[in-house]
This record gives sequence, structure tokens and C-alpha cells, in this order.
Amino acid sequence: MTGVDTRQPTPDRIMHIANGYWATGILGAAAGHAIFTHLEAGAGTAAELAVRADISERGAQTLLDGLLGLGLVELHDGRYRNTAESSTYLVEGRPTSLSEFAKLKMTHMGSLADLSEVVRAGGPIRNATVEVADNPHWEKVVTAIAAQSTPVTAIVADLLGLADAGEISILDLGGGSGIFSAAWLGLNPAARSTQLDWGPINAIARRLVAERGVADRFTCVDGDFHHTEVATAAYDVVVYSHVAHQEGPDDNTALFAKVRAALKPGGTLVVCDYVVDDDRSGPSFALIFAGEMLLKSKHGGTWRRSDYRDWLVKAGFEDVTFHPTPSPTTVVLAR
Repeated sequence: MTGVDTRQPTPDRIMHIANGYWATGILGAAAGHAIFTHLEAGAGTAAELAVRADISERGAQTLLDGLLGLGLVELHDGRYRNTAESSTYLVEGRPTSLSEFAKLKMTHMGSLADLSEVVRAGGPIRNATVEVADNPHWEKVVTAIAAQSTPVTAIVADLLGLADAGEISILDLGGGSGIFSAAWLGLNPAARSTQLDWGPINAIARRLVAERGVADRFTCVDGDFHHTEVATAAYDVVVYSHVAHQEGPDDNTALFAKVRAALKPGGTLVVCDYVVDDDRSGPSFALIFAGEMLLKSKHGGTWRRSDYRDWLVKAGFEDVTFHPTPSPTTVVLAR
């Protein structure tokens, strides 16, 4: 019959999803052996990579085959090279490199075996990883997330005109690696920034900010941002990045009210997170990431735009806007 699609479904996509851990493993192993960095430096065959990475030639060829299958390398005249995407995001030492994140996610694969029982229970069946201050988990997580946030810091700086804003005061709640402070203090030599986070995490941030040469204008307050007091009407910009997904609705509302009181008149709250469309139709990364929070937090999730707007209005903000970024995150600005 004309116009009728007679194609039958195939199992190909389901097979790829069911074996998705292969992709995590191949990417993590390739990052662990600096394959992308060696490719960038000119190694283009399994034999050359084996020598440079100190791995077996068979192992090098297996990784190259897998990376080609994943679309992360290209093959031309018998030689391999990075794609533009891999060159930008997987070569070690580049500010946007996700190689540490790829290695980190490889270590998380085992925890997914708990997901069936976690779904039944409605939350973690082991420790809620994201709610433990001295968890070694943070050392790797916050540094790995820094690379994801690097492009976003530049986008927000442009949106708010931070480079030319003069003597502004910044507060980063749960600032993690300190990447927002490091980037913005580097752009604006008159700005000052304070990070409120757990002590072990602030220690990581101090290292990053010192490496960027702006430590003289960076202060850390060790504490739990739920309970530690912050000054009233003291800050021009407050950052709340990759925190909302760890919190439940009540805590997010309370923290937004706390931020509203901490901002100067005309100040801006910057939220950066994986935000879901109001009808829960996308984006795909944010939808899938909710499983991570079910595994690791008691009340977290990936929240809808309408959730953020409701919480922010309830907290006293009047102007709320959403700004997509090239990364999986959305920036929310509230004034």
C-alpha cells in the first residue's frame, strides 16, 4: 500500500544500549592509557600507540577498533587520528578535557548492579554518596566536573558582562573544584569570590584557584551550606552549580531563599544543572542522569524548568530565564 512504512524494527539499537558498558569501558581504558593524547601527538597505528602507551599491540588495536566504532577516532589511509570532538574534549591537559571524567565513570559501572533494588526501594540501598563530606569520591568527582563547567563559565561571564563588571563580590555555594571562581577572577581583576563548601572539597578548590594565579582574591568557608550562615545583601553574583540535582524540592527552595537574602539589590543567582523539559520529553542526558541521583542521593533528581521557576519565585525572585549551553547543562539566571 502506498505511503505505508513496511520496515520492521531491528534489535540493533537495543543491543547497543544493553552493551553500553562496553562503550564506558573502552572510553575509560583509552583515557587511562592516554590514547587520545598519543594520537594527537602523531601516533597513528596500533604499533606506534603500543610503544608510546606501553601497552600490548593487540590491546592498542582493540581500543582503536572500539573507538572507531564509537565515532571517537577516524581512519584515513591506514592511520588513525582523533575526531575534532575527541581532540577538544579528550586530550589530556586541555581545559575542556573530559579524560578524567571518562576514567571516573569506568569505576562507577559496578554500582549500576544495585539499580533494580534501588528502584524498588526509592533511594540508595548503600550510603548516599553525595551526602558524605569526607567521601574519597569527591576528590575525583569535583575535578572531573571542572572540565564540564569550563565552557559554561565563559557563557555565563558573557551573559552577565562579568569581565567589565568592576569590583563585584561572588559567592559559590557548594563550589566544588572552584572552577567558576577561578575563571571569573581571571577575567575580572577587581572581582573577589568566596566558596562555601565542605572542608575537604575546599582544599581541592584552593589548589585549582592557586594554579590559575588568583588565590589572593579567593576565600573559602568550610561548612555545610544548608546550615552555615551567609552575609545579607553582600554578593553581586551567587553560583549554585551541579547542586540542585542532589537536593530535594524543599531544600532547593530553602537554599534559593537563603541566596535571595545574600544577594545585593540587582544581584543575580546563577544555577547550572541538568534541567528537564516541563513535559519530561527531554533532554535525553538529563532524563537518564536521574538514575544516578536515585542511586546516590536520598532526595535528588533532575528537575523540570517549571520546578526551578516555582522554587525561585517562591524564594522571592521575579525574573527567571533559561539558557541552553553546548554541554548537557542548562543555565538558569534569577534576579
